[in-house]
Formats: sequence, structure tokens, C-alpha cells
Amino acid sequence: MTRGIAFICSRIRVEEKLLMAALKDRGVPYERIDERHVTFALGATAGEKRWDHEVAWIRSISHSQALRVSEILTHWGIPSVNSHDVIRRTGDKISTTLALSAAGLPVPETRVALTPDQALVAIEELGYPVVLKPPVGSWGRLLAKINDRSAAEALLEHKATLGSPAHSVFYIQTYIEKPDRDIRVFVIGETPVAAIYRHSPHWVTNTARGGRAENCPLTDDLYRLSRRAAAAFGGGLLAVDVLESHRGLLVNEINHTMEFRHSIRPTGVDLPAKMVEYVLQTRRGAVEEQDASIRAI
Repeated sequence: MTRGIAFICSRIRVEEKLLMAALKDRGVPYERIDERHVTFALGATAGEKRWDHEVAWIRSISHSQALRVSEILTHWGIPSVNSHDVIRRTGDKISTTLALSAAGLPVPETRVALTPDQALVAIEELGYPVVLKPPVGSWGRLLAKINDRSAAEALLEHKATLGSPAHSVFYIQTYIEKPDRDIRVFVIGETPVAAIYRHSPHWVTNTARGGRAENCPLTDDLYRLSRRAAAAFGGGLLAVDVLESHRGLLVNEINHTMEFRHSIRPTGVDLPAKMVEYVLQTRRGAVEEQDASIRAI
């Protein structure tokens, strides 16, 4: 007998409390696992101990840890939410932009450079102001709006001197002149279910950085755009970040472990319940597939 759902998280934030409460309300068996306190046996020895859960719900804060956990569990035949492929592609801004562009979706004009000299060339090609981002990161950390060449030269020198892998690849986007807000759309599977405006006088609007959430109507255009964006990654539990520009709506980023505590009240949507239902659908699909395999033997 399996132990139901492996609920994987290190830090228990408000979101994780809400999700575990929703699992409990549904009477769903789950085991909370802190990925920092477990080891994984990778060998194929007869005595190897593998997990016996039907599905893993990965809420790791660390992208690198979520990536490795999902990869190992996929190898073991345990489906994860989100899937390893979704985590891999949405957790890296370069991979995200490539997938969105391949799907024909509108994105901010973007350049990638591998040296400070070429980063400066790319910045000047785009024209000031630009936004410099780390390829991997969240919560609006390490973002920089660059308004002129002097600022660009100073910032690129700092990154080169720091020498960290996080600063060795330069992901550069043209700065989008937008209202004092952006839009976050919550997608379950491939279905948009709610959206918020994130208001802030600062150009970084993350609610983790003080942005204020307000309900955003899911217009036909916004619904279609966010649905196509989620479909480009195969669906999952995703937050699609959208910018309003003179070109129309642009898809900026996709988040695979979104925060939603500030979005339930303004939208009136029970996001934890909808997320739990999606995980249960994934579990049912895994069980049915396993049963079919057994019958085929």
C-alpha cells in the first residue's frame, strides 16, 4: 500500500499551510517531506529503497533542488506536480523565452550574452532602458533596470568581478513601459482560473516585494494568451506573468511554484482547492496507468 501524496517542501509558508489544509479537508493521505533531510538511492541494487508514493507535489523554494528531486522521482516512475520538464523549462528564463517564442507567443525583446563585452553590445542594440535579470531566480531578486551606458558598464563590471555562475550569463530584456502594474494569471492544467493585477509604484511588482493584488478580469484575450502559454509547457500548476504594453499583452515569465496567498480574497477563487483537485487527477491517472500495466502482464 502506498503512502498517497509526497508533499515536498522545506519552508512551510502560508501557501503550504493552505495546501496541506486543503488536502486534509479532502481526506487525502499525504506525507510532508523536507527535501533537505532525505537522501536518494540511485543504484539499481536489489536492496534499493525507493519511495512508494503515488504522486509527488513539489513545493521546493530552491529551483535546483526541485529540479533534481523531480528528475529522480520521474526516473523511479513517480509522477510529480509540476513535472520535471515543466520545472526545468519554467525555472530558467532562457528556456522559458525559447519555449514561448517557439509557440508564437508575444514576449519582450530579449538578448542573451555570455561575456560582459557582448552584454554591453546587446544592451546598446536594444536601447536604454533595459532590464538585466539572472537566468534563474524568483521574487524579483537581482533584477536591475539600466538607464544609460555608465550604469551598464558599472553593473557589468560588478557581475564579472563577483564571478558567481549566477552572474556569468546575461539575460537582457527591453524595459516595457507599462502601467504601475502587471498581471498574473493562475492556470490549472491548461485552464486559466483567475487573474490578479499586481500594483506597485516600483517597476518590480512582485507581491513578495510589496505589490498589491487586485482582481483582474479574465478577458478573452488574456484567457487565450495564458492558456497558450501554459500549453507551451504541457500544462501544470502555473502562474503566467503578463505585461501590458503598446504592442498589446506580452508574456513575461512562467512560475512553477507560485505564491497565491494574496490572490484568494480579491479573485474569490479557492485556489488551494483547485490545485489539490489537479494533483488528485494526476494521482488517479498514475494509478490507472499502473493498474493497466499490471493487467497487461
